[in-house]
Amino acid sequence: MNYVTVNETQRAFLFKHGKFLGLLPPGRHLMYGGRTAELVGLDQPVHSAFCGLEVLLQCPEVAQAAAVVEVPDQKLALHFVNDKFASTLPKGRYAYWSIYEKHDFQLVDISRPEADESVPAYIFKSIPSSYYTRIDVASYQRGLLCLNNRFERLLEPGTYYFWRNTPVKAEIDLVDTRLTQMDVTGQEILTQDKVSLRINFVCNYRITDYVRIFTEIDDFKEQLHVAAQLALRDYVGKHKLDEILETKEEISQYVLQRLKEQEKSLFVEISGGGVKDIILPGEIREIMNTVLVAEKRAQASVITRREEVASTRSLLNTARLMDENQTLMRLKELEYIERICANVGSINLNGSGDLLAQLTAILRG
Repeated sequence: MNYVTVNETQRAFLFKHGKFLGLLPPGRHLMYGGRTAELVGLDQPVHSAFCGLEVLLQCPEVAQAAAVVEVPDQKLALHFVNDKFASTLPKGRYAYWSIYEKHDFQLVDISRPEADESVPAYIFKSIPSSYYTRIDVASYQRGLLCLNNRFERLLEPGTYYFWRNTPVKAEIDLVDTRLTQMDVTGQEILTQDKVSLRINFVCNYRITDYVRIFTEIDDFKEQLHVAAQLALRDYVGKHKLDEILETKEEISQYVLQRLKEQEKSLFVEISGGGVKDIILPGEIREIMNTVLVAEKRAQASVITRREEVASTRSLLNTARLMDENQTLMRLKELEYIERICANVGSINLNGSGDLLAQLTAILRG
């Protein structure tokens, strides 16, 4: 014979020759006649290493001291201890000691993937991520929810939770609602006079129907890109190189007009765009640079000759006035004498007579 002591935070399952007899309360108990006791803590689920939960719950003392929950298929149980979330329970039967603590269970339907409002959002921070997927739809986005490959509804900005491993497969595609830029880069095109160009084009668009663009069009971005390429080819192929370089703005207007014609079918709104660059082949650039240099030289030569003629005409007019007016000629002489004297250190004059006349005679000599 021996004794077993059961503390206040414990209970003991009593067995005799392997058969469950009942529950032992706190205290000191005598074990005799093949009797044994299995100590269990009240902070643990109701379980025994020697028999199943169903056997334990047949004992009235165990059933009265335990909180039991049955979680069926396609359900989860949210377990709360003293009104605080404790754990998530998948399908099965569970029992917890309710002698000193209060246990509550909230069954959650997971037959549909989207978590409903009955599950508080803060709970998901404590639920293992293997049970759910979190989807954040930003303020500039919309979410397209598909269940089993069938469109269900449009998700507005917000946070959504979806259960994993449900019978219904959920997929979410996020669509950007902001003004978006599309670049058509390095598009090589032959002009009417067989010159190969590379054109970079850019346009801005915004989606107008998020649902139809997803359900009715396969890769709308690629289709919009191809539409811009075809419009560029159509315009450039009908014009010569010189015409294209002189009417760059007309290319942009033509391509934008062609894209706007497809707005309804592509469910987008084209807000603007234009040609960024027209890149010429190397040999064409060299030829055009040579032509440009020659044109600038010719323009410079014309300007030089024009200025020379104007200067000569001015000198001729001055000479004519001086010839007709001796006083003007005298003033002109004095002006030049003044300029010369400003650069001469000293001048020596001998003899008598008009000083200005002598100075003029010396300068002329």
